[in-house]
Amino acid sequence: MVNVLVCHRIADYQKWRATFDASLAFRQQGGEESCRIFQSSGDPHKLTLLFEWDSAEKARQFLSSSELQARMRQAGVVDPPEIEFLNELHTLRKSAAD
Repeated sequence: MVNVLVCHRIADYQKWRATFDASLAFRQQGGEESCRIFQSSGDPHKLTLLFEWDSAEKARQFLSSSELQARMRQAGVVDPPEIEFLNELHTLRKSAAD
């Protein structure tokens, strides 16, 4: 499992979200396990996405695909994304007993 952090600017959240949601099966076929979406508190056009991918190799292949690039343009992604591959070292969660 690998985590992938993607940051990019969008023109319109509703348009972006509709395209993103319609691409769920496409992303899952590429190896996506989960995704969390964050919006910058200072800039509503800046999104950060945190994905879990089943392998770094599949994530790299997916993120460099021409189909993804076309879908991003369709969704209104303004600039090339910043992409970071992250290996989780530790997770700490508050337990139900606390």
